[in-house]
Amino acid sequence: MEFKKDEGQFKVAAIGENQCTLESYSRREFFKIGVITEGFPFELQYGSLSRIKVDKPCLVLINPKIPHAWNVADKTLQVTGYFCVFNDAFIRTNPQLSAMSDRLLNSQGFPVYFPVEGSMHFLITLFARLRLAADQEYSQKTDLFRSNLNLIFHEANQMRNVREQPESGPSRIANAFMNLLSTQFPVDLPLQPIKLRSPADYADMLAVHVNHLNKAVQKATGKSTTVCINEKIFAEAQSLLAYTLYSVADISAGLGFEYQSYFNRFFKKHAGVAPTYYRKTIEMYK
Repeated sequence: MEFKKDEGQFKVAAIGENQCTLESYSRREFFKIGVITEGFPFELQYGSLSRIKVDKPCLVLINPKIPHAWNVADKTLQVTGYFCVFNDAFIRTNPQLSAMSDRLLNSQGFPVYFPVEGSMHFLITLFARLRLAADQEYSQKTDLFRSNLNLIFHEANQMRNVREQPESGPSRIANAFMNLLSTQFPVDLPLQPIKLRSPADYADMLAVHVNHLNKAVQKATGKSTTVCINEKIFAEAQSLLAYTLYSVADISAGLGFEYQSYFNRFFKKHAGVAPTYYRKTIEMYK
């Protein structure tokens, strides 16, 4: 289903339909939401997060600007379910959808949700309705798509709220730091380079002493504040090198490095190769 350019783009399909797989429509401009009902187990590598094991029905929300990869160990297992993809223009015409998308996709902490049985049945029904509507002639089809997408967003938002139970003390500070860190990405070059680069920058924004922040983050994540920041920056660097045509100099500046040589050393430390070599290697497999 295609729309006028100013209305954005939206597509929906059943997994397996016309050879559609979990990896289909992985272009950088398409957000993807999928409900997966069978074909477990498999893993999702998503940005700097540890590998996420999926062993039961789930809802998955993918921000295309975050590097991700599916790892299906048993290729003979048939993965079933639905997914829909849409670009930013499709949701920005609706303020409620736009706000929900920012919360669930652009300020994302975790991309996989495991609904209870009743919620899962409701989600499958919504996706099946979207797929049926895609083949029908209906003058207000775009409104129908947005209405159903809004319901899917609300289901995901409820599950996110359950996951994010309020905490106190160090846990609250660590969560506030992780949320603030997430808002820095993805980077929209050249207009929106990251503004917070060091633990001290984040401590100032959160109005806490940097030592207090470091202790809270270490206790909550097992990692230092600097490591958490660098993991996010490295993941974004990989994404920008792989999926955009920005120069290494532009990427370096956008990620907060004063000199490109600093970025080159940073990237080689984490990837084992220079940024230019990494980009050439990626291009070979596209």
